[in-house]
Amino acid sequence: MKKISKAIAVAAVAASAFASVSAAHAEGERYVLVSHAPDSDSWWNTIKNAMALAGEQMGVTVEYRNPPTGDLADMARIIDQVAASNPDGIITTLADFDVLKGSITAAVDSGINVIIMNSGTPEQAREVGALMYVGQPEYDAGLAAGQRAKADGVASFLCVNHYIVQPSSQERCQGFADGLGIPLGNQMIDAGQDPAEIKNRVLAYLSANPDTDAVLTLGPTSADPTLQALAENGMAGDIYFGTFDLGAEIVKGIQAGTIKWGIDQQPFLQAYLPVVVLTNYDRYGVLPGNNINSGPGFVTADGLTKVEAFAGEYR
Repeated sequence: MKKISKAIAVAAVAASAFASVSAAHAEGERYVLVSHAPDSDSWWNTIKNAMALAGEQMGVTVEYRNPPTGDLADMARIIDQVAASNPDGIITTLADFDVLKGSITAAVDSGINVIIMNSGTPEQAREVGALMYVGQPEYDAGLAAGQRAKADGVASFLCVNHYIVQPSSQERCQGFADGLGIPLGNQMIDAGQDPAEIKNRVLAYLSANPDTDAVLTLGPTSADPTLQALAENGMAGDIYFGTFDLGAEIVKGIQAGTIKWGIDQQPFLQAYLPVVVLTNYDRYGVLPGNNINSGPGFVTADGLTKVEAFAGEYR
């Protein structure tokens, strides 16, 4: 009992010391995260929660900005506006290098530290002058998924791309095709953002191509309506179904056996780590020497305990 009490006392002292240090260095830094996501994309709730938690723990101010419709030109303007407000750092996605590089480079040239997260590549992050990249290599993730599906006997597929204007989404589909060892061709469809339209386009494709072996979706926006489509046409549980990302309905699909796996890029880390890195860089001048790969990791029915508990919130 004395050992337990002593351990608790030591932990309390350590926690108190940590709190004191945090308070002493809470200098009011402000970091703004700019994403390409439209307001309708619920997957980004995890990003917002992770950023808020990091801000609270580090004692800094954090803000989230995005183009309401997902328009990338609008996103570039938002980055310009954020840079003009002179934050201590900007965390941003690089959804389209050609559209966004000018605004990001201008922010860096004005003396603002930038970290690229979620989309883009480490090479592109270096080219725009960012400190580092935190995210999942999208082509590599698609390739690993395709190789996994090939081992399971898949030879044809439908890639349901709900954000086709973003190059990294196409990299996911192309990687999957390359992992299978087949041309992408017309197996990738522009599904749009509207759930009803996504469901109808999936139903139309599978009706026209009834021998399709597998379906790949790129996140909850396309996975949720695809689940409805497969339930409607009777293919749920029969067709091979893999998806990028996680969400409440995706977790249910994995549990039910309708979805074989979800590729977890761990968006929590994509928002949480940049806030921590920028804070420590501003305060102490320390910076990790490498970019950080937050994924991919395959989530199957065997590893759902914490994912189920925190899906859509922190997972």
